[in-house]
Amino acid sequence: MKVSGEKEQFASVEKSSGKKRKPVVSKNLVIVESGAKAKTIEKILGPSFRVESCYGHIKDLPRKKLGVDIEHNFEPTYQIIPGRGKILKKLRALSEKMDEIYLASDLDREGEAISWHLSQELKHPKKVRIVFNQVTRDALKKAIENPGEIDLNKVDAQQGRRVLDRLVGYKISPLLWKKVKRGLSAGRVQSVAVRLICEREEEIEKFSSREYWTISAKFSPSKRAASLEAKLYSIQGKKAQIPREGQAHEHAQRIGKQAFQVAGWEEKEKARWPSPPFTTSTLQQAAGYRLGFSTARTMRLAQGLYEGRDIGGKERVGLITYMRTDSIRVAKEAQLEARNFLKKEFSTQFIPQRTPIYKNRKSSQDAHEAIRPTRISRTPALLKDHLSKDHLKLYDLIWKRFLASQMEKALMKISTVDIEGGEYVFKAQATKIRFPGFTAILKEKADKESVLPSLKVGIKLALEEITSRQEFTQPPSRYTEASLVKTLEEKGIGRPSTYAPTISTIRQRQYIILNRGVLIPTSLARLVNELLVENLPTILDTEFSARMEEGLDTVESGKRKWNDVVEEFYQHFEKELKVAESAMRDIKKEGLKTSKTMCERCGGTMILKFGRWGEFLACSNYPDCKNTMPVMKKTGAECLSPGCKGEIIERVSNKGKVFFGCSRFPECKFISAQEPIPRKCPHCTSPYLIRFKDGFKCPACRKLIKDEIVTKRKIGKIPYKIIKKSNETKIG
Repeated sequence: MKVSGEKEQFASVEKSSGKKRKPVVSKNLVIVESGAKAKTIEKILGPSFRVESCYGHIKDLPRKKLGVDIEHNFEPTYQIIPGRGKILKKLRALSEKMDEIYLASDLDREGEAISWHLSQELKHPKKVRIVFNQVTRDALKKAIENPGEIDLNKVDAQQGRRVLDRLVGYKISPLLWKKVKRGLSAGRVQSVAVRLICEREEEIEKFSSREYWTISAKFSPSKRAASLEAKLYSIQGKKAQIPREGQAHEHAQRIGKQAFQVAGWEEKEKARWPSPPFTTSTLQQAAGYRLGFSTARTMRLAQGLYEGRDIGGKERVGLITYMRTDSIRVAKEAQLEARNFLKKEFSTQFIPQRTPIYKNRKSSQDAHEAIRPTRISRTPALLKDHLSKDHLKLYDLIWKRFLASQMEKALMKISTVDIEGGEYVFKAQATKIRFPGFTAILKEKADKESVLPSLKVGIKLALEEITSRQEFTQPPSRYTEASLVKTLEEKGIGRPSTYAPTISTIRQRQYIILNRGVLIPTSLARLVNELLVENLPTILDTEFSARMEEGLDTVESGKRKWNDVVEEFYQHFEKELKVAESAMRDIKKEGLKTSKTMCERCGGTMILKFGRWGEFLACSNYPDCKNTMPVMKKTGAECLSPGCKGEIIERVSNKGKVFFGCSRFPECKFISAQEPIPRKCPHCTSPYLIRFKDGFKCPACRKLIKDEIVTKRKIGKIPYKIIKKSNETKIG
């Protein structure tokens, strides 16, 4: 659909003169989702356009009833969201005065559904849909000049997702309220995310750490030449495996008696290719790993960069393209701009002959571009004085990633030397950068550079030093928000727009706590997960969940009807739900018989229960005995407050973050963000330390204590070091 006059309307904005003109009356209404975005767009479009925000969804399923007619093809019933009536009334009044209505909600499924609901509520003959993936003058001009219609396939995909989520939440949550406690929730994506976190915790608990030893040695071809360090690679032709200290010492003794020479020398070139530009999930991961941002914080900052910031000009400027995307596709004009920038700032060596092409995943919707700067010429340095510290950090990450993705690969020369003495073979490797390529913009090295002395096969080497080091096999790492997002994406569970709200929800529901950046399931989460896996295995099955997501994608592509996808899900779900209603254990009534604590009043066993304010211990002889006790995880460390005889216990804030406080709170208000370790400081009188990187730190004198013990011995004339790790304290 083409709207007459929009070119002229937009063109009038671009003309300017020194003369004062009469105020232009707005003839066109543009409706977006956020207030900040509305301000940016209105400044760009000028006085003939009125830009208003609908502040997200205006209609949804009802809060206090299912709102889905299961018997009639799962037909949903929508109503105006409480509190949005005033907004809708204002938009209706404005639309009556306008010539054209432009529905400019976001590009994703949710945005399409918002435009669909607005089109139903605004009774105006000229309503058109416009889309743009960046808030810039050129993008807006193109959108206004090329209006379209609402994509009903996208609307159906959103409708299918909403109905699926409502069926799960509305059917399972009351069951959990009845069997465990009120206020719990379950969700199609959130319950699978909780399962992943719980199963990882079980893996960690079942893991049995195994001791092993490694041996390294220093060699030199002559007294004047620089020495090189190599690691023991094989013994009698088999890969070196040393499980005990005694064996490490025996091997060190024998190694000290061998004559060593260079048995092999190899040099090869290795290329390292740049990563593609960011998608929503890879941005969340990178911001988590490199900047320490949560998924919610990352998306909030990205939203601000997309909607527009004041950078010293006449109008607010959108700095990045749309931030909810699973595509790594880049517009040709953006690639050309990047190449021109590289020609100006770098030599032609850094520009690949062919423009890089990155392939999307099979599950990618490819609705719009990857996340990139709207103008590559807006460098982070130029925006330094106009952005907040966090906005600048995220913009810098996006800007560098995009520019690096358009650059030439990095080249490294890798040298490997084999050093043989009797039955022992040591290996050393060095990496030298031949050409930095894309790493030049990232201000990082392609790999850690190291140098090997020039060696020839057959040259004899003098053994200078031997070191054996104690190591322990490590359990799998707990999930961080970033690694959880990566796993959800790899398994095809959820979509980019769902990850941040999913993690926020399971934190708010107290299913997980955030401790030193990792996600730890609460006992409540583990109980709920156990009950759901036992009674509703389909809803918790990752493959089934991924299949549902694929089904919604086929709806968006127009290949399937959303009702059919919901029907496929509900056939499995209904059968399991009926069984679960009778078979699920009644934890609210029975409690969990996991506590070894005895009741101080009647001698009965205290059982774990879940109440309105969290976990507590209750007497199993209830109602004859109504004794209850709080659940406290003690650390074994005494309170540091002068004169206080309390102990340090683990506590959880309202936002799900772990901190540590005194057991005598509120009488004693001692708190610590880090976990106290019941180990005295060797430098002062502090009764505890806190974990810090690879060692400990004293909270009183602030000194670092290394978490290892080094002993020195001699094997004849050769220095021999034994490095044992301190295993005095294990952190759960």
